[in-house]
Amino acid sequence: MYFQQYYLSCLAHASYLIGSEGQAAVVDPQRDVQIYLDDAKKHGLAITHVIETHMHADFVSGHKELAARTGAKIYVGQKAGAHFEHVAVKDGEEARMGNILFRFLETPGHSIDSICIAAFDLEGKNSPGEPWGVFTGDTLFIGEVGRPDLSPTHTPHELANLLYDSLHKLLALPDSCQVFPAHGAGSLCGRNISDEKHSTIGRERAFNYALQPRSREDFVALITADFPERPDYFLRDAQINRVGAPLLTELPPVATLTPQQVLHKQETGCVVLDTRSAAEFGAGHVPGSIHIGLGGQFAAWTGSLIGLDVPIILVVSDPDKLQESQVRLARVGIENLAGYLGTSGNAPTGSDVGPEASGQAILAWQRAGLPLGQVPQISVLNLHQELSDRPNELQVVDVRRATEWEAGHVEQARLKSLSDLRTMLHDLDTQRPIAVHCKSGYRSSIATSLLLRAGFKQVMNVTGGFDAWTAQKLPVVVEKSAGACPA
Repeated sequence: MYFQQYYLSCLAHASYLIGSEGQAAVVDPQRDVQIYLDDAKKHGLAITHVIETHMHADFVSGHKELAARTGAKIYVGQKAGAHFEHVAVKDGEEARMGNILFRFLETPGHSIDSICIAAFDLEGKNSPGEPWGVFTGDTLFIGEVGRPDLSPTHTPHELANLLYDSLHKLLALPDSCQVFPAHGAGSLCGRNISDEKHSTIGRERAFNYALQPRSREDFVALITADFPERPDYFLRDAQINRVGAPLLTELPPVATLTPQQVLHKQETGCVVLDTRSAAEFGAGHVPGSIHIGLGGQFAAWTGSLIGLDVPIILVVSDPDKLQESQVRLARVGIENLAGYLGTSGNAPTGSDVGPEASGQAILAWQRAGLPLGQVPQISVLNLHQELSDRPNELQVVDVRRATEWEAGHVEQARLKSLSDLRTMLHDLDTQRPIAVHCKSGYRSSIATSLLLRAGFKQVMNVTGGFDAWTAQKLPVVVEKSAGACPA
């Protein structure tokens, strides 16, 4: 048996390839599927099965492209409502692939169509009839369970009741059975998922808070409390997956734009998305642009803050980053790219010439006589000094999540989580200086661009964020005991 987990950290997404006797199955594939094709070919495997644990809401799946390129059958739960050719599976049904037997378990709760797949190695060392692993999708994570509030047709209480029964179905599996979920830490499909990549039923039975013995009523109350905000694009992605996304090879090339063309398109409703580092963005950027660096959860934040329909103009740091940006955006269903800022004044619209260094693109903007925006970068030591020197003048905004804030925060800071920031500006003074921090500096740089777009005049990004603050042993206020915080 061949087995491989693929972890896409920018989406906190795990997918799997399992092979036996020359055949292979892919579970919960990401949209760009070449990695599975290459790995299968390397190990002499033909992909014959593509299995979706549910119609994912946080990313666009590659199931349709894999089927088109390999001839594989797509297996989904009978309640998925899929509009593409597929095999609809019911609880207890099985499919054999070489010496691997898949048993499908209907496990509604995160979504109404959720399934888990128990995998049996018929020639392995497990006891006869015992699965060696189970692919749990978004039903059971490591240290967490799937959130039950993403359905357009069922209430969180209804889904939480279903999830209670589904988890008990999984707990009937042997303790030795390995658990392979579809997401890890940082995913919005769960509240506090561990950064571990796999577990066992026994470990989850012992340590997962949601699996501890409690009544149905207590479980429902626990699971339906304090959800993180659901991004608007989640429902759209689920529908895209229900229909099947177009092949990535069908995406058009991204057009090269001159500074004047960028300015015109920006004035007619396009959003300039700067994908460079926080330092590069701070040093000089197109005014009004939104900064979301490629170095973090780029696509998820773009989907949350810009959405799937607004036309986007990219600013990238080097030639290799243009295609990477396009693919990563496509992973969440963002395909409406109006172009990217080129380096010269005579590049025609539609040119497929790659961009050069980010500094040259911004220099072309400046040479066109157009103004630059800037965001000063401030160290935590300087921030601490500023708070001592002018405590009533400087505003400090913490854009982390509430659980991170509760574990420790700067006394003078105000909590305004990035996902909610644009709706929480009423008590901030646009004319007074404002310093923004998060955990490490990634989310805070995004926030500075949003504040500038909202009319704030003196915005600073705190480099290193709260991690740097605590590393310097600067004073911290703790609200209550809390667990590990996401990056």
